Amino acid sequence: MREKTARIVNEWSEVCDAEVSIAVLGGAWKTSILSLLADHGVLRFGELGRLLEDPTSRVLTRQLRELEEDGLLIRTVYPQVPPKVEYRLSPLGESAAPLVEELARWGGLYAAPHRRSSDAERMRI
Repeated sequence: MREKTARIVNEWSEVCDAEVSIAVLGGAWKTSILSLLADHGVLRFGELGRLLEDPTSRVLTRQLRELEEDGLLIRTVYPQVPPKVEYRLSPLGESAAPLVEELARWGGLYAAPHRRSSDAERMRI
């Protein structure tokens, strides 16, 4: 577990357990990474980058490390040249899949009226 996550778990009251979820899942690309791994099973770094439409390597590396440190991902390094690294969900990561799906559903509901108004404005131009 990352130091930041451990601090939130230990210092915040149980009333704020939703904040623990946000601390672990919040961040650039994290829910998308979890969704892709839930759909594909195992992916390599480059595959994740392409599927995510090319976040910077630095950002993707950081998010993968945080998810691994928080126990949601398993990183497997194969001893070969060039190096081969694969990512897959841990059992804990798999348990987060329904939550990520529900966040996506809610996000779609929230965004729908705004998307429609943006689409209508573009059509007028």
